[in-house]
Amino acid sequence: MKLLNNKILITGGATGIGLGLTERFLIENNIVIVCGRREAVLKDLSDKHPSVITRTCDLSKAGEREKLFAWISEEHADLNVLVNNAGIQQWMSVSDHDFFWRAKAELETNIEAPLHLTSLFVNLKALTTVINVTSALAYVPFVKVPVYSATKAFLHSFTLSLRHSLAARGIEVIALIPPALNTDLGGEGRHDFASPVSDFIESVFVQLKEQRTDITFGFSEVIVNAGPEDLRKAFDRMNGSDRI
Repeated sequence: MKLLNNKILITGGATGIGLGLTERFLIENNIVIVCGRREAVLKDLSDKHPSVITRTCDLSKAGEREKLFAWISEEHADLNVLVNNAGIQQWMSVSDHDFFWRAKAELETNIEAPLHLTSLFVNLKALTTVINVTSALAYVPFVKVPVYSATKAFLHSFTLSLRHSLAARGIEVIALIPPALNTDLGGEGRHDFASPVSDFIESVFVQLKEQRTDITFGFSEVIVNAGPEDLRKAFDRMNGSDRI
């Protein structure tokens, strides 16, 4: 992927990893479009970075995704990079009374949205790159976030297939595979122990410059290269009785 002079759509690009990517892509002289559900958060982003183009969009709704693509097609047909970053994480158990409905929300945002958006945006003639933000939990699930872990495993598998199927069209497919980072994903304070997003973003851009297509960092680098026995041990460590 070339890092300069792109026009990039980042879903959920106003907070967390998405915000880190937004700010770094701006430094690299790119035009960045950010969509998200919360108008106030998008306004804060615009106030801080006036050059960012923002669009309010609830990606859990198919109609909203179609409207987003129609707007991009009409106003920003030269967009060449799609970053499927938006996601939600629910800490829950299958025995919770509202488990199914909370799980459904995760499926809509974490699976349906990137699948639908990708199927739409590959119709843009200018598209050269799709970046999917997955997770180390695609390899080793954390049982407190069972559906989130499963959605990231799904997205990882889909990314591999997508990379193969789009290669003949010259569209590059990149996977960002973060470990836990210090964001509010899953709830404020849950990831205070983790590395800062800024460290991850710095590593991402080093690896992008190296033309890597599977971008890892810290724990995710270890886990991506682990064998079956090491994955089992990692699962046991993450989900031991002291962590449940």
